[in-house]
Amino acid sequence: MAIGVKDIATAAGVSLGTVSNVLNHPDRVSPRTRARVEKVMGELGFVPNESARQLRAGRSRTLAYVVLDATNPFFTDVARGVEETLAARDLSLYMCNSDNRADREANYLNRLEEQRVAGILLTPVDPEAPALDKISGRGTPIVIVDRTRIGDTHCSVAVDDVLGGRLALEHLLDRGHERIAFIGGPPSIGQVRDRHAGALAALSDAGLDESNLVRIDTSALSVGEGRQAAQRLAGIPGARRPTAAFCANDLLALGLLQHCVSTGVSVPDDLAIVGFDDIEYAGAAAVPLTSVRQPRLRLGRTAAELLLDEVENPDHKHQQITFTPELVARASTETRAN
Repeated sequence: MAIGVKDIATAAGVSLGTVSNVLNHPDRVSPRTRARVEKVMGELGFVPNESARQLRAGRSRTLAYVVLDATNPFFTDVARGVEETLAARDLSLYMCNSDNRADREANYLNRLEEQRVAGILLTPVDPEAPALDKISGRGTPIVIVDRTRIGDTHCSVAVDDVLGGRLALEHLLDRGHERIAFIGGPPSIGQVRDRHAGALAALSDAGLDESNLVRIDTSALSVGEGRQAAQRLAGIPGARRPTAAFCANDLLALGLLQHCVSTGVSVPDDLAIVGFDDIEYAGAAAVPLTSVRQPRLRLGRTAAELLLDEVENPDHKHQQITFTPELVARASTETRAN
């Protein structure tokens, strides 16, 4: 049988109002009385009903983050930044994984709105989805994470992916590579398109034709897809086979690297590899991976701060913040052997 506030009041010899104050406004209760009530709570195993407390207060102390792919360490690192910020404010966080599926995302957003969470952080499948405007219009703030959205209807935090793609290609061009593979997909993902566009821009600036960038599309940004892309890359005749690869994220790059190591392809002498995100595993790979670094924790912290400001500040102004990526060079792109 659950222990309620009436049981606590009776056992502690205080009024229901005193128990309520201990739970919600402890500063209104004398230290001696508060200690007695808390002691009784501990002895009887009382667990406060947070949902009921929030209902009475008319305000939730819980926010949510709907990630695109929970298997990608990039998103777990962003979530760490969110959690750190909320924990400092004694707030709770729900985590949901859309698995890059619009139907799952919509289902989670509906449930979170029904749960009356204070606000939602979202890495959306489609940043332009009309549902986002509808939810915000009904009073649940949404901050877009790792994506940009046309206009200023929502706050957003992202990284300049076009610049990131440019940095990756310039790095490989500087090391003498002229025939380079771009590995990533599906093309419907905005970051993939932007990183590819940046790579093409760098190629053009170097006076090279678009045909010098061999595109290998994947169905997902995963290690397994990276291994499959490696097999397709190996099937290209030697004279036309790229000497370097720029992967749209680190998971693809790690899959590509795994295949190279297992089949005796030397990295970087036979194939130089650049990834994107600079997840923790990038630097710890069998051949430490060159990668375009995103400020993952900072993305999460900034997104959480923007959401809290929108929740708490009636004069909140939407901001669209874009961070600058940086290239971290490691062994996977060392100068090629002569």
